[in-house]
Amino acid sequence: MRLLTILLFIVLSIAALLLPWLIKEPDVKVPDQSVTAHLPAIPEVEVKRDLPDFMSMTDVTEKKEEFFRFLLPLVEAENIRILHDRAYLKAIYERYKNGELTAADKKQIEEWIDYYRLEDDIAIDDNLFGLLKRRIDIIPEMMVLVQAANESGWGTSRFSRKGLNLFGQWCYSKGCGLVPTGRVEGGRHEVAQFDSVNASVKSYMRNINTHGAYLDLRLLREQKRLNNADILARDLITGLSSYSERGEDYIEELRAMIRINRPIVERVSEELNPPPQPE
Repeated sequence: MRLLTILLFIVLSIAALLLPWLIKEPDVKVPDQSVTAHLPAIPEVEVKRDLPDFMSMTDVTEKKEEFFRFLLPLVEAENIRILHDRAYLKAIYERYKNGELTAADKKQIEEWIDYYRLEDDIAIDDNLFGLLKRRIDIIPEMMVLVQAANESGWGTSRFSRKGLNLFGQWCYSKGCGLVPTGRVEGGRHEVAQFDSVNASVKSYMRNINTHGAYLDLRLLREQKRLNNADILARDLITGLSSYSERGEDYIEELRAMIRINRPIVERVSEELNPPPQPE
């Protein structure tokens, strides 16, 4: 019995010594922080599950300022997140060209393919990276803000108050949202409901970056990138003619809203993002 105990102790001791060599490290790649070192950190913004009471605000300028103050941080945060993804896409593309794609790279590509609504069986090649680069890009804050204001009546519409839907986005499964009062007989669409305003913003930006109706907008933005030009709302809104049945009239209305409200947005932006004070 004593001999058996000694032998068992020896076997367990040898196993303990060999264990670190026998365990295979999981193939998990920690994102290279240097890839996004030139970018601001992705802000942690509060999840907004209610809107301010915009209906009770009678002063027009006050209402606009409060609307932009409420929404702008959410839009900025989503754009910064997109810029981080865009930087990682560039790094992964460099590894692809060098034949050095990792398992983590391939998993990330699969997630992008799903999120940006590309074909599941699409090959990993230059064409795929071109499509992803076209879709993983920012939406100008000014464009997001004026569309939200236009579509939601400055946060007072039924769909914004009850569904937190600031952009009039539709869905097509029964019970997915709120039924529009003027929906034609036999119509299937509903106005989507969201759990948070953050989710509404994220869904809207994904829609602009994926739906075929906004391909012209994405091509305009891509050309701006190739020309090293700024990505501006006044340029990209020309690609929104399919967003509303009013077509060009809708574009002109957004253009006027940008012109009128830009000073207010700039003032609010400076308030939310004050320049650093000299030490």
